[in-house]
Amino acid sequence: MTQLPIVLKGSSFTLPVLYLYDADPIVIRKALEEKFSHAPAFFHHAAVIVNVEVLTSEVDWYQMQEAIISTGVFIVGISGCKDEQLKTMIIRSGLPVLNTGPLTTSSKNNLIPVVVSSQISQHKTRMIFSPVRSGQQIYAKNTDLVVINSVSEGAELVADGNIHIYGMMRGRALAGANGDYTCQIFCTSLLAELVSIAGHYWMMDQIPAHFSNKSARIYLKDDILTIQKLN
Repeated sequence: MTQLPIVLKGSSFTLPVLYLYDADPIVIRKALEEKFSHAPAFFHHAAVIVNVEVLTSEVDWYQMQEAIISTGVFIVGISGCKDEQLKTMIIRSGLPVLNTGPLTTSSKNNLIPVVVSSQISQHKTRMIFSPVRSGQQIYAKNTDLVVINSVSEGAELVADGNIHIYGMMRGRALAGANGDYTCQIFCTSLLAELVSIAGHYWMMDQIPAHFSNKSARIYLKDDILTIQKLN
């Protein structure tokens, strides 16, 4: 049987969404540089989607595109474009304009995408027993994710439900990836690079220092990330 030269399959990826709220490329570049300085390894060569919902064709798109990629990220697509002239400029610049569903974010500075779904079906919990190595991403679609081992720096856990880590947690944990604000993160030893629930997130330096290497529960209370000890 002859092997086909290519196979095209559907897949699921969790990509950061960069929301632009200013049309000045210089302002955007400086804001990104400041944001990325807090976690340069996390954002270096990261693939992002850029949301231009509030921008119009008055923006110099080519300068804006250059300002963004000059900070070290790769733009893989544009979302939220409402201006036809701007859409034409974006396409001419070599980028695809994506048709997306409704997106929400906890603040203008958030870079974590949240897709709101009115129907969230629950499936059997996904269990991971082996260590999660740097560079690995594990996604639990429509269910909880339980890791009975350590999670290395540079690894990423994504779940539409809750996330439980029964080992050293040094990577990134994104619970409620489909917009479920009731989801939580449970760690027996918290040293995470990033934790996120339904788009609300903390980088490593935002997690209260006295929880470092401690067991912790992270959840949302009144749309604010909250953390408490498990014991």
